[in-house]
Amino acid sequence: MATWCNWAGEQRCAPHSIERPGSEDQLAQVIADAAASGLRVRAAGSGHSFTDIACTDGVMVSLDKMNRVLDADPESGVVRLQAGATLRELGPQLGAQGLALENQGDVDPQTISGAISTATHGTGARFMNISSQVRGLRLVTADGPVALDAASDPDGLLAARVGLGALGVISEVTLQCVPSFTIHRVDEPRPLDEVLRDLERLVDENDHFEFFAFPYTDRALTLTSRRTDEPPEPGGKLGHWIEDRLLYNHVFGAMNRMGRLRPSTIPAFNRLVARMMSRSEHRDLSYRVYAHERNVRFTEMEYAIPAAAVAVAVERVMDLVARRDLAVGFPLEVRFAAPDDAFLSTAEGRETGYIAVHVFRGMEFESYFRGVEAIMNEYGGRPHWGKRHYQTAATLQPLYRGWDRFQEARRRLDPGGVFANEYTDRVLGPVG
Repeated sequence: MATWCNWAGEQRCAPHSIERPGSEDQLAQVIADAAASGLRVRAAGSGHSFTDIACTDGVMVSLDKMNRVLDADPESGVVRLQAGATLRELGPQLGAQGLALENQGDVDPQTISGAISTATHGTGARFMNISSQVRGLRLVTADGPVALDAASDPDGLLAARVGLGALGVISEVTLQCVPSFTIHRVDEPRPLDEVLRDLERLVDENDHFEFFAFPYTDRALTLTSRRTDEPPEPGGKLGHWIEDRLLYNHVFGAMNRMGRLRPSTIPAFNRLVARMMSRSEHRDLSYRVYAHERNVRFTEMEYAIPAAAVAVAVERVMDLVARRDLAVGFPLEVRFAAPDDAFLSTAEGRETGYIAVHVFRGMEFESYFRGVEAIMNEYGGRPHWGKRHYQTAATLQPLYRGWDRFQEARRRLDPGGVFANEYTDRVLGPVG
């Protein structure tokens, strides 16, 4: 029997089979055969979601053999690619054409289809999430392939841009890219109260701004980025190894393993990490600066709330950790995004701030995550679709203006519920 687990190692399932088609025709045949046999179908990207969104006891589809850029027009910036291409693969391929994604998240193993389907985002108050860059896509349903774009099926496209895999399996994506550019990023530790006081200015004055707030300390690490026409100047390999591999992965991982054995040491470790932080600068091509290497395994919750509520919400989460003496060795990660119009986008219709909380793999997380979720609920928080939360269709429906239009597109594209699973049953409800 085939088995599958996600990147964090905490979501596991035993599909009836795992299929790896090499073309859209093969994908369509896999889906048709599954539907004829009464089996449900789920697409699994890179497994970087922390929920059971990909899990199934039916047919699991991996698109790792469908990962090519099919066409790229440097003049218009329009790029057509297969849905299994990862962001990590895509960066240098676009760069060779003088192009880049307008914005990107801070990890890059995700497939492009998985990233858009869960509303994955980067940071920057003037930039929308990755799904907003989609100009069209091909979706393979139980009845065969369907082309979706704004002219032929506007509601279908607005639903499928953040579709949770519930409409069909994406086989091909057409993206609007931008000319390749350089980012100059400054990483700098600052007092947390200063960051929160000046947060609106920091977000508005920089192309990309995010920060990490360390529980049990009064410090934050800020990442301030601006786009520039200056040539890339990649840092030395030794410096990169010390910062990214040794400090942020090996040393941090060792501290968390110790914290898992002795939770009482976590506050002291957090204060030590805060003292170890130092100022650094990076100037390189965008895709090399956006992404950070993440080798320390964890589980995560992230909520999207109105940007204006972020400062007070961060203060409340930090107070929650200290007041309950929670074993939290990871910092809060805070980012921002512009509004967009996909029906189930976490930033739909509002200026958005994201607060992400993490717990080291193998440690108790529910008490922390439920406490954070209770705070985010007070601000109309929308959970990241690929990260842990405790919401249901009943609690999620009021948060999205396009909820009913999404459900209508779902009924039309997947009337038999072929692409449902326990996750979609829970967060979207049954088809119809």
